[in-house]
Amino acid sequence: MDPEGTDRANLSTGLYDDSPSWSPDGRKITFRTLRDGNFEIYMMDADGSNPIRLTDDPASDGLPAWSPDGTKIAFQSDRDGNFEIYVMDADGSRPVNLTKDPARDAAPAWKP
Repeated sequence: MDPEGTDRANLSTGLYDDSPSWSPDGRKITFRTLRDGNFEIYMMDADGSNPIRLTDDPASDGLPAWSPDGTKIAFQSDRDGNFEIYVMDADGSRPVNLTKDPARDAAPAWKP
């Protein structure tokens, strides 16, 4: 929608699409979706076209957050049995567990 709250457009068509995050350059949006039967992270163009799946794990992945330079995406996942913070390349490759903590880690954010 525009800044005045008009001219709204629905950009997603999946089941339970939420947690959108704009890329720093404004050209892409990552989001969490249940469209594949469990929560995964997808990316699409800013106009809603060209959705691609970034994560593919039987665990729950979500809350994507772009790095300030647009090269990485942090996210939360319970793929190790407990919610942890991971980071992956912006194309979805090379996910790495950053926290490895027995407590629940969630809602990653980047500091510029």
